[in-house]
Amino acid sequence: VQLQASGGGLVQAGGSLRLSCVASGTAFSSSAIGWFRQAPGKQRELVATINRGSSTNYADSVKGRFTISRERYGNKVYLQMINLKPEDTAVYYCRLNEGGRTYWGQGTQVTVSS
Repeated sequence: VQLQASGGGLVQAGGSLRLSCVASGTAFSSSAIGWFRQAPGKQRELVATINRGSSTNYADSVKGRFTISRERYGNKVYLQMINLKPEDTAVYYCRLNEGGRTYWGQGTQVTVSS
């Protein structure tokens, strides 16, 4: 299983970004997918998850601003981020759970300037 995250960048506070994660080598439609982030000096934390039934879960800090979605018949998961804040600055990782195993992508940097 391989995960490739993209879409990060530098944006001003209040701006938007959409992250993408492409999965290969996986039965994507039956897997749970999540976005996590890690800021410098901090532990990696959950941002949002979506299961195979497309039920979603969000960290309180991003509710109402971030939306996770997945392709029904494809192999991509997205994280739409609006009203970004400087505290959203982090490396964002996608994670896939399948068959009792966990797989991580390489991360994409999101930097929000004030």
